[in-house]
Amino acid sequence: MSKRGRVKPNKSISIIGMVAGADMTYIGITQAIPDTGAFGVVWTLVAIGIGVANAINVFSKNGAASFQIDVEDNESDEGKYKNFDEKLRKIKGLKEYGIISEEEYEAKRKEILSEKW
Repeated sequence: MSKRGRVKPNKSISIIGMVAGADMTYIGITQAIPDTGAFGVVWTLVAIGIGVANAINVFSKNGAASFQIDVEDNESDEGKYKNFDEKLRKIKGLKEYGIISEEEYEAKRKEILSEKW
């Protein structure tokens, strides 16, 4: 079973990003929009987005994650022992039903028992 984790920048990086977003917004409003028109509007909107995303990371507990990761759980010791038991019972059943021979059963049993517990 896997768990999902969220990764976000730490607070100091988010503060720097928030200040940079505010600076870029100021430049967008005072210089980019008057000089370049539509590009200045896009610049300013992106700068506002950068500032807001970083502000969310600074002021909220969960924040806006940069990306998500899936982490696989390691099997518990109980699960490992259960797997050995299940494997041994399965091959014993296969031998009893005549699906595998006595030699195949012994070889597989030896292989299972040689695995790390």
